[in-house]
Amino acid sequence: MEQAPIAYVGGMPPVMDHMIYSHALLDEFEARADGHGGQFRYDGQAWFGTDYDKLWLKSEGTVGTDGRFGDGDHEALYDHAISRYFDVQSGVRVDLDNGPTRAWGAVGVEGLALYFFQLEATTYFSDRGAAARLQGSYDLLLTNRLILQPQVEMNVYSTNDRARGNGRGLSDIDTGLRLRYEWHRKIAPYLGVTYTSSFDQAASMARTRGRQVHALTVTAGLRLWF
Repeated sequence: MEQAPIAYVGGMPPVMDHMIYSHALLDEFEARADGHGGQFRYDGQAWFGTDYDKLWLKSEGTVGTDGRFGDGDHEALYDHAISRYFDVQSGVRVDLDNGPTRAWGAVGVEGLALYFFQLEATTYFSDRGAAARLQGSYDLLLTNRLILQPQVEMNVYSTNDRARGNGRGLSDIDTGLRLRYEWHRKIAPYLGVTYTSSFDQAASMARTRGRQVHALTVTAGLRLWF
């Protein structure tokens, strides 16, 4: 479906601001639990710059009941606006946690797709091969403060990495449905359900290590921004 043309005041497009701004968002800061135990997960990002150019930092990871830090993914990206709704990003990603460290180059896009879906699509490359990640979420306003957010993240790899449990092809998915209440705009507690799954060769690696291949969990957390 084509978007309707945007009408600008005076027939001129808006001028983007060159002032320096900063913003940080802790999108997920949550505990997950099911019949097999639980884990803590965080996912946050911050940027500093102008409307055109920014330095973007992203980090996510989990801590299991054994206290081990896993799925640690940390990125430093240069971000440049290419349209009203989308930016292109490039930089580095480092997988840093209790497992072997991996470093990647990164190139991707981030922004608002049709109907204001938040979308991130990034490709990664290293001497070990290539990878890709697709993330999406949408805020459905039930009231001015009660918001339902579906979310999904998928990871694809070109080669196996048994040391980190990543399998060739579609390796894993993490999706959830969270209901948050913004009693203060910058602080929003939420409840939800999440589902994680490994596929194909990644699933075989998980079974060999005695780990869950599929998990449906109850989630409680806090969303913060400043």
